[in-house]
Formats: sequence, structure tokens, C-alpha cells
Amino acid sequence: MTRTAQASRDPDNLNPTGDAMTPDDAIPDPAPQPTEGEPMTDAAAPATPEPEPPAEPEPPAEPEAGPAAESPSKARRSRSWIAYGAAFLVGAVALVIVAGLLANIFTRKAEGEATFVKVVDVEDGETDAAVWGQNFPLEYSRFVMTEDDTVRTQWGGSEKYDKLARFPAMERLWAGYAFSVEFNEERGHFYALTDQKETERQEVVKQPGACANCHSGDAPNLIKSMGWEAFNKGPYKEIEDDLHTSVTCNDCHDPDTMNLRITRPAFENAMAERDIDLAKASRQEMRTYVCAQCHVEYYFKGDNKILTFPWEKGLSIDNINDYYDEYGFKDWEHKETGAPMLKIQHPEYELYSSGLHAKSGVSCADCHMPYIREGAMKVSDHWIRSPMNNIAASCQTCHKMDEAKLAERILTIQDKTATQLRQTETAIIAAIDAMNAAKAAGASDDALTEARDFQRKANIRWDFISSENSTGFHSPQEAARVLGDAMNFARMAQVSAERLTMSLTGATPSSTLTPLDESQVIGDPAPPRLE
Repeated sequence: MTRTAQASRDPDNLNPTGDAMTPDDAIPDPAPQPTEGEPMTDAAAPATPEPEPPAEPEPPAEPEAGPAAESPSKARRSRSWIAYGAAFLVGAVALVIVAGLLANIFTRKAEGEATFVKVVDVEDGETDAAVWGQNFPLEYSRFVMTEDDTVRTQWGGSEKYDKLARFPAMERLWAGYAFSVEFNEERGHFYALTDQKETERQEVVKQPGACANCHSGDAPNLIKSMGWEAFNKGPYKEIEDDLHTSVTCNDCHDPDTMNLRITRPAFENAMAERDIDLAKASRQEMRTYVCAQCHVEYYFKGDNKILTFPWEKGLSIDNINDYYDEYGFKDWEHKETGAPMLKIQHPEYELYSSGLHAKSGVSCADCHMPYIREGAMKVSDHWIRSPMNNIAASCQTCHKMDEAKLAERILTIQDKTATQLRQTETAIIAAIDAMNAAKAAGASDDALTEARDFQRKANIRWDFISSENSTGFHSPQEAARVLGDAMNFARMAQVSAERLTMSLTGATPSSTLTPLDESQVIGDPAPPRLE
């Protein structure tokens, strides 16, 4: 056996890499040995191969010296400290936010629970709003804004202007009455007393003290000291020097609780006649009732001139007309026609009561004094004004519409009502002209009775919408109905007078005239409901 053959079968004969040797790995025969005495050459040297050492993995490269040359464990420790620091910082910030939120909640809760901070004692009957303002600074800061008399709307506002110049037909419709001398746009609550004292109407007619009921915050105190009847009956000029304050806080609020209250006997008397117990009124109802103390139709009853609201039969103009007819009351005699006339005063509450807002439980203050917030405190905005100047707060709280669209909707109602008012004025003047022609033809007072009654009915209905300060908005459908009736009555007065003239002059109508039937104008005020 040769060495080569043996190597190929011996499993223990491994090559330097540790693998079994193959024939190619066989160890060659040793070179020939030199003879004795011959020097050994390189070629003659024995060829004993050195086995190659096993391959070892290369050691990792030495890191460079410097800050970046930290060990892995040290780098991990650094990252941990950064994470701990960030977590601590986030936790601290969150703690501050939560603490601030809790502080804010407790502050707002305290504000909400505290109705007001009592700085001074306010006596019942205190008429100086600035004294009340020390306890109620937010309300007072808004109330003094009613002094702004520069805001004008399309059909109202707080800017004073001559309405007789803007609507000249009014002079003839009120001929012989003080309002035909001066009638201006109202400037608002701040000027209620000033404008009453300065009007020319004070010089034309000697007004009773009853006129001060709603124009001065001093009225409740004078009523207590003088008595209800004496206050109403006496001449206005006699108490004028005792009237110092316009509408004020005491008129509507209890100084101890700030609760709403009624301070005008005329309203209490009128509600009692309607069997309405004011003691049971809700706060929401009171947010209308305090306004209804003054924003109503009224008259001076009897020789004592007792301020009275004509609500015994109801609040509609038809009810009021019937009440006055039954009582036989008139404000003046028309200068041109001699008709017994009625002057309607600002009947906002009566018209509002027939409208959709009233039926839906919306109060006067909801729109004219909408809620505002100061922190957690919610109060009524005492800058009493037209909602047209505050649509966002007055209207958009309920009506989720664009402000411009809401304004357009309001103006559409008012524009159409204003157009009907002008049409009614034209019809009434036509009736006045026809009645004057009948008088010129020799018509007697008795013969003019029918035409005069129609004039009275037409004028009171026109005045009910004209002197009401919403230009129909408080109850659009009722306003349109009332003005429709007014035009009908005006035309009936005109036809009645023209017939009278024809009978006096001998003119013959071309056809038989249909009898005038008043019931066809108003109709049944309470028709039966359809089943």
C-alpha cells in the first residue's frame, strides 16, 4: 500500500483546515537525502509544510478617542436619562395644566354661585342707577350705553328724527291733536324723561301727572307718597320738579335679590281684571311683564285721569275698539271731520302677544336684552336696543342662519308692513276728503255719523300698527290683518260720505249701491274650528 492510498482511507488523517484529505492533499515523498559529507542545500532540505492556523474572526475596530467613543452601555444610560427627563417635563407641564384647569373650574363655579358682591346697601326706591352699579357693575356698564342716540335702523333705532316730516300724512290723520304738532322717533330709555319734558306737546295740551308713570323712575316713590289717584289726577307741571330720573334699575328689580318685580299699579290692575295672578308668574314671564308695565296702549279714565289699560275684553285691537266704544271714550275730535277719535300709544305688548315668538315662550328680554357672559356669570344685556343692531346675540341663538339672511328676513316683513301703512294712510285721507266734501254740500252731523264711525275704526287700526315700534315684526300676520281692516273701514267711510254728497247734490249713482256691512270687514273673531 502506498502512502497516498492510505491517506485516502484514513479518516483521522485530516488536512490543516480539519477536512478529510483527498488525493490532492497527499503529502509528497521526501526529497533525497544528501550523502555523508555533502552540504545540505535548500533543495535538499526536508519540505515539512507548516499547518495553517484556523481562521479567527477579526476583532472589532478600535473606537476613536473622544466623546463619540463611549461604550454601548454608557450610551444606553445616556438615552435613559434623556427619556426620564422628557417624561418628567411632560408630567410637570400636564400637572400645571390640570392645576390651572381645576382652579379655573372652581373660580367659574364660585362666580356662577355668587349672584353679586354686595358693596353698598341699596335702599328700596333708590333711583340712581350708579348706586346700583356698585353692586352690579356689569349690568350698569351696559345700561349706560342706552345714552347712545346715534344708532338708526331702517324703521326705528335710537336716533331722534321728525316723523311728521318723514310721514306727512300723519298731520292730517291726527288733525286737532297734540301729536300733529310734534312726533319724533324715540331715543330710548335713557332719554324717556328728557324727551317728555321737552316735547312741544306739553305746551299744546296740559297733560296730567299720569303721563309720568312710564317716563320717570321717580314715579313709584311719588305714588307711595302722594297716593295713586292724586298722582294721576294732578297736572304734570306740578310734579315736574320732582321728576329727576328716567327709567332706572328700581323700576324692574328688587334691590336685595335683583329679582324682577312689578312697580306700576296700572299693569297690576289690568292683569287682575284678566284673572292673571302675577305672584305665580315664572321668571321667563316676568322678562316680558316688566316691559309690559309701559310698552302698552293706555288711557286716562274718568275725571281723576287714572292710568288704565283697556284689556278687559282682550288684547286685540278689535277687543280694544269694542272696549272704548262701550265706555264711550274719545281722545279728541278730528279737526276736519268732527269724528270722535282715539290715539293709540306704543302697544308693543298687545301686538307681540298675538305673534309666534310669544306663542313659543320667547320673552321681550330674550331679543332686546339677550344674555351675555362675563366669566361664568350670565346676565341680561342691559343695553336695551333693537335686535337689528345685535342680530348675532338676539337672533342667531335660536335661528342658525347667516346674519345677512336674518336681517333680510326682518326687513322684508317691515318693508311690506310699511307699504301697507302708507296705503292705509292714503285710504284714510281719501275718506277725510270725501267727508269734507259732504260737509261742504250741507251734510249734518247726524248724517255724517256713519262715515265718522268708519273713520274712527280705520284710524285706530292704522295707529295700532303705526305707533307700535316693531313695524309689524312682533306679529306680521296680525299686522297685515289689522291694516287690511283699516283700509276697508277707510274706503267704507269714503263711500258713505260720497253717497251722502250725491244725495245732497241730486247726483244719481249709475247702479244700486251695496249696503255697507261692518261685519264683513272684521268677520267672526272666533270662527269654529274645522273638525
